[in-house]
Amino acid sequence: MSRIPIAVQLYSVREEAAKDLPSVLRAVADMGYDGVEFAGYYGHSAEDIRKLLDETGLKVAGAHVGLETLLGDEFAKSVEFHQAIGNPYPVVPGLGSQYTESREAWSKTAGIFNEIADALAAHNMQTGYHNHHTEFTPLDGEEPWDTFFGNTKDSVIMQLDTGNAMHGGADPIPYLQRYPGRATTVHLKPYAPSLHTEADPHGGFRPCIGEDETPWEELLTLCETSGGTKWYIVEYESDKYPPIEAIDLCLKALRKMGR
Repeated sequence: MSRIPIAVQLYSVREEAAKDLPSVLRAVADMGYDGVEFAGYYGHSAEDIRKLLDETGLKVAGAHVGLETLLGDEFAKSVEFHQAIGNPYPVVPGLGSQYTESREAWSKTAGIFNEIADALAAHNMQTGYHNHHTEFTPLDGEEPWDTFFGNTKDSVIMQLDTGNAMHGGADPIPYLQRYPGRATTVHLKPYAPSLHTEADPHGGFRPCIGEDETPWEELLTLCETSGGTKWYIVEYESDKYPPIEAIDLCLKALRKMGR
C-alpha cells in the first residue's frame, strides 16, 4: 500500500502555537510533516487557518473537538467550520462523567456517536473517539473501550492513542486486531512502562519515538495492513525535550523505520 502520511497533533506545541501559529505551521512543514491535527485554533478564523495551510502545503488530519460542538444547533456551525479548513475528522478526545460513569452510560454514548456519524456522513465527514487511560479499566464487567466500540458503527473512528493506552496498562496491539478497519487516524505517542514509577507517574511519556518501549514495527504493520489507517498523528506531551525539538525527533525516528 502507499505510504501513510504523518501529521502532528498541535497540542504537542500548544504554547508555541498560541504565541505564533503561522511560525509553528511553517516549522512543522519544514520538518517534513504532511499535516496537522488541531486542538484549538488560537484565535484564528477558519479563513485564516485555510490560508496558512495553503501557504505551507499542510493537510488537516483531524481536530479534537468537544462533543457539544457536534450536537443540536452547534452541529451545522461545526460542519461549516471543518469544511472551510478542510477537516474530514472531528474527533472527540474526552467525555464528561455523565457519558462514562457506567457501562450503561458508555453504551448510551455509543448511540449518540452513531447518530452523529450518520449526520456527518452526508457531509463526507467522520467523527471518532480518542482514548486516555481510563477506558481500559473494566467497568461493570467490561472495558469501556470495548463497550463503546462494540456498540458503534464502523464509521465511528477508533482513534487509538498508543501512549495513553499503555499508560492505562493496555497493550495497543489487541485493540487494532479486534477492530479491523476502524483505526482511521492513530496517535503515535511514545511510552516506556519501565519509566513509570510512583514518584514519577508520568515518566513513561518522556522518551521520544525510538527511545521508548512501544512495539512500533508490529503496531505500524497492523495499521498498514488491517487497520484502515489514513493518518499517523505524532503527539508528544512531556518535558524531556523542548516541544519543537521533540516532534522533529519523533518524525525522524519514524522515517528511520521506513515511514
